Amino acid sequence: MRIVVTGGAGFLGSHFCDRLLAAGHSVVALDNLVTGNPANLEHLRAHGRFQFINCDISAGPLPVEGAVEALADFASPASPIDYARLPIETLQVGSFGVFHCLELVRRHQARFLLTSTSECYGDPEVHPQREEYWGHVNPIGPRSCYDESKRFAEALTMAFHRRHGLDTRIARIFNTYGPRMRLDDGRVVPQLIAQALRGEDLTVFGDGSQTRSFCYVDDLIEGLYRLLLDSAPDPLPVNLGNPAEITILEFATRIRALTGNRSAIAFRPLPQDDPKRRCPVIERARARLAWQPRISLEEGLRKSWEYFQSAVRSPAAPA
Repeated sequence: MRIVVTGGAGFLGSHFCDRLLAAGHSVVALDNLVTGNPANLEHLRAHGRFQFINCDISAGPLPVEGAVEALADFASPASPIDYARLPIETLQVGSFGVFHCLELVRRHQARFLLTSTSECYGDPEVHPQREEYWGHVNPIGPRSCYDESKRFAEALTMAFHRRHGLDTRIARIFNTYGPRMRLDDGRVVPQLIAQALRGEDLTVFGDGSQTRSFCYVDDLIEGLYRLLLDSAPDPLPVNLGNPAEITILEFATRIRALTGNRSAIAFRPLPQDDPKRRCPVIERARARLAWQPRISLEEGLRKSWEYFQSAVRSPAAPA
């Protein structure tokens, strides 16, 4: 298949390009490099089935020539630091950008994969979170530019599916970590590892009792690949994440043990609208895709630690 990947220079998008090429597909990656890193795709520069186009998908029709058999949309700032800095751009890519993706898909009668987010559930009042849960989101809060852009993107995807009969799939991605995340990303894994590398105190917001579930990137990418290639398409959202729940305080303690960091844990006020609990129900993914995470937290953190250590030592590596 010839597959377009928007946000292809980002953390998840670049890994997805690798997975597609390894399976024999051709890939056209699009990215405006506002938060994406060209170094994430450097190893693909000479690949015969790979093409990169620097463009802003929010600005107009996608400049893709030739056949398009599928499109996977990863284009969006995804870290709190990025979408706080780029709130309007985040809303634009979740609306205009997704519209332009869907229009390209409609013209080619291709299949479409939207990478949505567990942030659609907001600070959930239902736990753990099933796809049927509608969420508890503050539409005007500091996180709303990201939350609502993804909720709108889901609504737009379903509108194209219902009106035009498009083959659409929606993945709601829970916390994912691994190589190619930026150390200044602002999300909990790179933040704590960066602090450990610098010998600083590890920052925990609130009292650390809030929970997350962490999925290693290789597992997540395999779930997305299976969803895109699913031969019995279903437009309803599918949770992809690790159902093993852990408190942030316990997670910080594991980072200290892994890295040998002897600094203290520094507690800071909990940001507004920060979810207290976050954990997916993945029965739909198990039944539909025969998928579940395979890589343990210990193994995934070890691989991530090794990557970030090498990234710090190598000036050319993405930081």
